[in-house]
Amino acid sequence: MNTYLLFKSIHLIAVISWMAGLLYLPRIFVYHSDAIKNKKSEDLISTFKVMERRLFIYIMNPAMIASWIFGMLLIHTIGINNVGFLWLQLKLVFVLILTIYHFFLLQCLRKFDGNNNSFTPKFYRIINEIPTVLLIGIIIVVVFKPL
Repeated sequence: MNTYLLFKSIHLIAVISWMAGLLYLPRIFVYHSDAIKNKKSEDLISTFKVMERRLFIYIMNPAMIASWIFGMLLIHTIGINNVGFLWLQLKLVFVLILTIYHFFLLQCLRKFDGNNNSFTPKFYRIINEIPTVLLIGIIIVVVFKPL
């Protein structure tokens, strides 16, 4: 079996799962912060907390870890000297920014969990575009591979 293709397949599956969480969690935050702002029921707010926590812990964290592990295995498989290519450096920078964004969302989740959210629904709508822009950048540099 070709280990490169196996690693690439698992990497893509993990990235898709991670991206789904990075796109969905801020959307839940929009609804959660809106529910707090409009003084909705505690049951609804508790439901959002459970949804957010489960999405982050059971989907996003494992997917992020698998994305990094299999991404590093891919780099190892093609040769570490390929890190000198601009396209791979750009991809790694974009993935690093996604990882920082991931941990920013964790901080937001903790604030919601402690009933200390300080951001508006509009803020979450705006930051929800960050992973989309980064994903577009990653796909372009991986497909076109600029020197």
